[in-house]
Amino acid sequence: MAAAAPGPAPGDASSALPPPLETPRGRARSGAMKLTRKAVLARAKAAELDGVRKLNCWGSCLTDISICRELPNIEVITFSVNGISSLEPVSHCHNLSELYLRKNRILSLNELFHLKHLPRLRVLWLSENPCCGPDPHRYRMTVLRNLPNLQKLDNQAVTEEELSQALVDGEEITAPPTKQNLENSCLKSSDSNTTESTTETESEHLTFTLEETNKIREQLGMKPVPRDKFSSFSPRETDGSRKKRNNILNAVLLLMNELDTEGLEIIHQTVGKRLQALQKKELQEV
Repeated sequence: MAAAAPGPAPGDASSALPPPLETPRGRARSGAMKLTRKAVLARAKAAELDGVRKLNCWGSCLTDISICRELPNIEVITFSVNGISSLEPVSHCHNLSELYLRKNRILSLNELFHLKHLPRLRVLWLSENPCCGPDPHRYRMTVLRNLPNLQKLDNQAVTEEELSQALVDGEEITAPPTKQNLENSCLKSSDSNTTESTTETESEHLTFTLEETNKIREQLGMKPVPRDKFSSFSPRETDGSRKKRNNILNAVLLLMNELDTEGLEIIHQTVGKRLQALQKKELQEV
Protein backbone atom coordinates (compact mmCIF):
# COMPACT_ATOMS: atom_id res chain seq x y z
CA MET A 1 0.00 0.00 0.00
CA ALA A 2 1.23 3.49 -0.84
CA ALA A 3 2.58 5.78 1.88
CA ALA A 4 0.03 7.95 3.66
CA ALA A 5 -0.44 11.59 2.74
CA PRO A 6 1.07 14.16 5.11
CA GLY A 7 -1.22 14.94 8.02
CA PRO A 8 -1.55 14.98 11.78
CA ALA A 9 -0.67 11.29 12.04
CA PRO A 10 1.66 10.48 9.13
CA GLY A 11 3.61 7.36 8.51
CA ASP A 12 3.03 4.28 10.61
CA ALA A 13 -0.51 2.90 10.76
CA SER A 14 0.85 -0.27 12.34
CA SER A 15 0.53 1.33 15.76
CA ALA A 16 -3.20 0.86 15.42
CA LEU A 17 -2.83 -2.90 14.96
CA PRO A 18 -3.05 -5.40 17.86
CA PRO A 19 0.22 -6.42 19.51
CA PRO A 20 2.03 -9.37 17.94
CA LEU A 21 1.39 -12.91 19.06
CA GLU A 22 4.29 -14.43 20.92
CA THR A 23 6.28 -17.61 21.27
CA PRO A 24 6.69 -19.07 24.78
CA ARG A 25 9.98 -17.12 24.94
CA GLY A 26 8.17 -13.89 24.10
CA ARG A 27 9.47 -13.32 20.58
CA ALA A 28 7.22 -13.28 17.54
CA ARG A 29 8.20 -16.01 15.12
CA SER A 30 6.36 -17.48 12.19
CA GLY A 31 5.23 -21.08 12.76
CA ALA A 32 5.22 -21.09 16.58
CA MET A 33 2.83 -18.47 17.87
CA LYS A 34 1.26 -18.24 21.30
CA LEU A 35 -1.95 -16.31 21.74
CA THR A 36 -1.31 -13.93 24.64
CA ARG A 37 -3.58 -12.06 27.02
CA LYS A 38 -2.47 -8.74 25.55
CA ALA A 39 -3.27 -9.85 22.00
CA VAL A 40 -6.70 -11.18 23.00
CA LEU A 41 -7.69 -7.94 24.74
CA ALA A 42 -6.49 -5.87 21.79
CA ARG A 43 -8.24 -7.94 19.15
CA ALA A 44 -11.48 -8.19 21.15
CA LYS A 45 -11.27 -4.55 22.25
CA ALA A 46 -11.98 -5.61 25.83
CA ALA A 47 -10.60 -4.49 29.19
CA GLU A 48 -10.58 -7.91 30.88
CA LEU A 49 -10.57 -11.50 29.66
CA ASP A 50 -13.95 -12.27 31.21
CA GLY A 51 -15.40 -9.49 29.05
CA VAL A 52 -14.34 -11.08 25.77
CA ARG A 53 -17.36 -12.33 23.79
CA LYS A 54 -15.92 -12.63 20.25
CA LEU A 55 -12.37 -13.33 19.13
CA ASN A 56 -11.07 -13.38 15.55
CA CYS A 57 -7.52 -14.68 15.07
CA TRP A 58 -7.85 -15.91 11.49
CA GLY A 59 -4.54 -16.70 9.79
CA SER A 60 -2.27 -15.80 12.72
CA CYS A 61 0.08 -18.83 12.70
CA LEU A 62 -1.25 -19.84 16.12
CA THR A 63 -0.08 -23.06 17.72
CA ASP A 64 -0.72 -22.30 21.42
CA ILE A 65 -4.25 -21.24 22.44
CA SER A 66 -3.95 -22.06 26.15
CA ILE A 67 -5.28 -18.57 26.94
CA CYS A 68 -8.74 -19.92 26.02
CA ARG A 69 -8.87 -21.48 29.49
CA GLU A 70 -9.23 -17.91 30.78
CA LEU A 71 -12.14 -16.91 28.51
CA PRO A 72 -15.24 -18.10 30.42
CA ASN A 73 -17.70 -15.89 28.55
CA ILE A 74 -16.43 -16.23 24.99
CA GLU A 75 -19.24 -16.97 22.52
CA VAL A 76 -17.64 -16.89 19.06
CA ILE A 77 -14.08 -17.96 18.22
CA THR A 78 -12.48 -17.76 14.77
CA PHE A 79 -9.23 -19.72 14.59
CA SER A 80 -9.31 -20.72 10.91
CA VAL A 81 -6.02 -21.02 9.00
CA ASN A 82 -3.61 -21.55 11.89
CA GLY A 83 -1.45 -24.38 13.24
CA ILE A 84 -3.66 -25.49 16.15
CA SER A 85 -3.46 -29.19 17.04
CA SER A 86 -5.23 -29.47 20.42
CA LEU A 87 -8.74 -28.37 21.40
CA GLU A 88 -8.28 -28.97 25.13
CA PRO A 89 -8.12 -25.25 26.02
CA VAL A 90 -11.47 -24.68 24.31
CA SER A 91 -13.15 -27.17 26.65
CA HIS A 92 -13.17 -24.41 29.29
CA CYS A 93 -15.28 -22.05 27.15
CA HIS A 94 -18.71 -23.13 28.41
CA ASN A 95 -20.59 -20.26 26.72
CA LEU A 96 -19.13 -20.98 23.29
CA SER A 97 -21.74 -21.14 20.52
CA GLU A 98 -19.64 -20.82 17.33
CA LEU A 99 -16.17 -22.27 16.68
CA TYR A 100 -14.33 -21.83 13.37
CA LEU A 101 -11.29 -24.10 12.96
CA ARG A 102 -11.02 -24.59 9.20
CA LYS A 103 -7.53 -25.45 7.96
CA ASN A 104 -5.55 -26.19 11.13
CA ARG A 105 -3.47 -29.21 12.20
CA ILE A 106 -6.02 -31.18 14.21
CA LEU A 107 -4.89 -34.76 13.64
CA SER A 108 -7.44 -36.86 15.51
CA LEU A 109 -11.23 -36.80 15.75
CA ASN A 110 -10.69 -37.76 19.39
CA GLU A 111 -10.14 -34.02 19.89
CA LEU A 112 -13.95 -33.78 19.69
CA PHE A 113 -13.96 -35.13 23.24
CA HIS A 114 -12.96 -31.65 24.40
CA LEU A 115 -16.08 -30.16 22.79
CA LYS A 116 -18.63 -32.67 24.08
CA HIS A 117 -19.34 -30.73 27.25
CA LEU A 118 -19.93 -27.33 25.66
CA PRO A 119 -23.74 -27.09 26.03
CA ARG A 120 -24.23 -24.05 23.78
CA LEU A 121 -22.05 -25.06 20.81
CA ARG A 122 -24.22 -24.86 17.68
CA VAL A 123 -21.80 -24.03 14.84
CA LEU A 124 -18.53 -25.85 14.11
CA TRP A 125 -16.26 -25.50 11.08
CA LEU A 126 -13.61 -28.20 11.12
CA SER A 127 -13.04 -28.98 7.43
CA GLU A 128 -9.56 -29.07 5.85
CA ASN A 129 -7.96 -30.57 8.95
CA PRO A 130 -6.05 -33.88 8.86
CA CYS A 131 -8.65 -35.42 11.19
CA CYS A 132 -11.30 -35.21 8.46
CA GLY A 133 -9.62 -38.12 6.69
CA PRO A 134 -10.41 -39.55 3.24
CA ASP A 135 -14.04 -40.51 4.02
CA PRO A 136 -16.23 -37.37 4.33
CA HIS A 137 -19.31 -39.39 5.33
CA ARG A 138 -17.58 -41.15 8.21
CA TYR A 139 -16.07 -37.85 9.33
CA ARG A 140 -19.41 -36.01 9.35
CA MET A 141 -21.25 -38.87 11.02
CA THR A 142 -18.62 -39.12 13.77
CA VAL A 143 -18.76 -35.38 14.47
CA LEU A 144 -22.58 -35.41 14.66
CA ARG A 145 -22.71 -38.51 16.84
CA ASN A 146 -20.51 -36.81 19.41
CA LEU A 147 -21.91 -33.29 19.02
CA PRO A 148 -25.64 -33.87 18.36
CA ASN A 149 -26.59 -30.31 19.33
CA LEU A 150 -24.82 -28.83 16.31
CA GLN A 151 -27.06 -26.91 13.92
CA LYS A 152 -24.36 -26.32 11.30
CA LEU A 153 -21.20 -28.27 10.51
CA ASP A 154 -18.69 -26.96 7.95
CA ASN A 155 -21.17 -24.35 6.73
CA GLN A 156 -23.79 -27.03 6.02
CA ALA A 157 -27.01 -27.27 8.03
CA VAL A 158 -27.46 -30.42 10.12
CA THR A 159 -30.64 -32.41 9.46
CA GLU A 160 -32.65 -34.71 11.72
CA GLU A 161 -31.98 -37.53 9.26
CA GLU A 162 -28.23 -37.04 9.61
CA LEU A 163 -28.44 -37.10 13.40
CA SER A 164 -30.31 -40.42 13.26
CA GLN A 165 -27.85 -41.87 10.75
CA ALA A 166 -24.92 -40.70 12.87
CA LEU A 167 -25.99 -43.09 15.62
CA VAL A 168 -25.35 -45.93 13.17
CA ASP A 169 -22.43 -44.74 11.05
CA GLY A 170 -20.60 -42.47 13.48
CA GLU A 171 -17.93 -43.51 15.95
CA GLU A 172 -18.50 -42.75 19.63
CA ILE A 173 -15.56 -40.89 21.20
CA THR A 174 -15.19 -41.59 24.90
CA ALA A 175 -11.72 -40.24 25.67
CA PRO A 176 -9.34 -37.50 24.51
CA PRO A 177 -6.56 -38.45 22.09
CA THR A 178 -3.62 -40.37 23.49
CA LYS A 179 -0.07 -40.12 22.24
CA GLN A 180 -0.60 -43.33 20.25
CA ASN A 181 -3.77 -41.90 18.62
CA LEU A 182 -1.82 -38.87 17.49
CA GLU A 183 1.09 -40.94 16.16
CA ASN A 184 -1.30 -43.12 14.15
CA SER A 185 -3.05 -40.04 12.80
CA CYS A 186 0.30 -38.57 11.78
CA LEU A 187 1.17 -41.74 9.86
CA LYS A 188 -2.20 -41.80 8.06
CA SER A 189 -1.94 -38.15 7.19
CA SER A 190 1.59 -38.64 5.87
CA ASP A 191 0.59 -41.64 3.75
CA SER A 192 -2.34 -39.81 2.16
CA ASN A 193 -0.28 -36.73 1.31
CA THR A 194 3.01 -38.15 0.05
CA THR A 195 2.73 -36.26 -3.22
CA GLU A 196 1.81 -32.95 -1.62
CA SER A 197 3.99 -30.35 0.06
CA THR A 198 3.46 -30.03 3.81
CA THR A 199 4.14 -26.31 3.69
CA GLU A 200 1.26 -24.07 2.69
CA THR A 201 1.97 -21.36 0.17
CA GLU A 202 1.20 -17.71 0.78
CA SER A 203 -1.78 -17.92 -1.58
CA GLU A 204 -3.28 -20.77 0.46
CA HIS A 205 -3.12 -18.62 3.57
CA LEU A 206 -5.09 -15.94 1.73
CA THR A 207 -8.01 -18.15 0.64
CA PHE A 208 -11.42 -17.08 1.87
CA THR A 209 -14.78 -18.84 1.82
CA LEU A 210 -17.97 -16.99 0.92
CA GLU A 211 -19.03 -16.93 4.57
CA GLU A 212 -15.68 -15.53 5.76
CA THR A 213 -15.66 -12.89 3.03
CA ASN A 214 -19.19 -11.74 3.83
CA LYS A 215 -18.51 -11.70 7.56
CA ILE A 216 -15.63 -9.28 6.96
CA ARG A 217 -17.72 -7.15 4.59
CA GLU A 218 -20.61 -7.05 7.09
CA GLN A 219 -18.31 -5.84 9.86
CA LEU A 220 -17.10 -3.08 7.55
CA GLY A 221 -20.64 -2.01 6.64
CA MET A 222 -20.40 -3.40 3.10
CA LYS A 223 -23.00 -5.40 1.18
CA PRO A 224 -22.47 -9.18 1.11
CA VAL A 225 -21.27 -10.90 -2.05
CA PRO A 226 -24.10 -12.98 -3.62
CA ARG A 227 -23.34 -16.67 -3.98
CA ASP A 228 -23.71 -16.54 -7.76
CA LYS A 229 -21.10 -13.76 -7.92
CA PHE A 230 -18.63 -15.39 -5.55
CA SER A 231 -16.67 -17.14 -8.31
CA SER A 232 -14.79 -13.92 -8.99
CA PHE A 233 -13.62 -13.91 -5.37
CA SER A 234 -12.79 -17.60 -5.28
CA PRO A 235 -9.20 -18.82 -4.80
CA ARG A 236 -10.00 -21.54 -7.35
CA GLU A 237 -10.29 -18.93 -10.10
CA THR A 238 -8.17 -19.93 -13.08
CA ASP A 239 -7.24 -16.32 -13.87
CA GLY A 240 -4.05 -15.84 -11.83
CA SER A 241 -4.12 -12.06 -11.77
CA ARG A 242 -7.75 -11.93 -10.65
CA LYS A 243 -7.07 -14.54 -7.99
CA LYS A 244 -4.16 -12.52 -6.65
CA ARG A 245 -6.16 -9.27 -6.71
CA ASN A 246 -9.10 -10.73 -4.82
CA ASN A 247 -6.90 -12.47 -2.26
CA ILE A 248 -5.14 -9.16 -1.58
CA LEU A 249 -8.49 -7.36 -1.38
CA ASN A 250 -9.85 -9.78 1.19
CA ALA A 251 -6.63 -9.64 3.22
CA VAL A 252 -6.79 -5.82 3.24
CA LEU A 253 -10.43 -5.89 4.36
CA LEU A 254 -9.52 -8.26 7.18
CA LEU A 255 -6.69 -6.01 8.37
CA MET A 256 -8.88 -2.90 8.16
CA ASN A 257 -11.18 -4.52 10.71
CA GLU A 258 -8.33 -4.24 13.22
CA LEU A 259 -7.71 -0.49 12.72
CA ASP A 260 -8.97 2.32 14.95
CA THR A 261 -10.28 5.71 13.74
CA GLU A 262 -6.81 7.16 13.25
CA GLY A 263 -5.62 4.19 11.22
CA LEU A 264 -8.75 4.19 9.05
CA GLU A 265 -8.30 7.91 8.35
CA ILE A 266 -4.80 7.22 7.05
CA ILE A 267 -6.20 4.46 4.82
CA HIS A 268 -8.96 6.82 3.62
CA GLN A 269 -6.45 9.51 2.62
CA THR A 270 -4.21 7.02 0.87
CA VAL A 271 -7.06 5.40 -1.07
CA GLY A 272 -8.34 8.84 -2.16
CA LYS A 273 -4.96 9.79 -3.60
CA ARG A 274 -4.57 6.41 -5.28
CA LEU A 275 -8.00 6.69 -6.94
CA GLN A 276 -7.22 10.20 -8.18
CA ALA A 277 -3.95 9.01 -9.70
CA LEU A 278 -5.63 6.05 -11.44
CA GLN A 279 -8.44 8.22 -12.79
CA LYS A 280 -5.93 10.74 -14.11
CA LYS A 281 -3.98 7.95 -15.81
CA GLU A 282 -7.15 6.60 -17.44
CA LEU A 283 -8.04 10.03 -18.79
CA GLN A 284 -4.56 10.41 -20.28
CA GLU A 285 -4.85 7.02 -22.02
CA VAL A 286 -8.21 7.83 -23.66
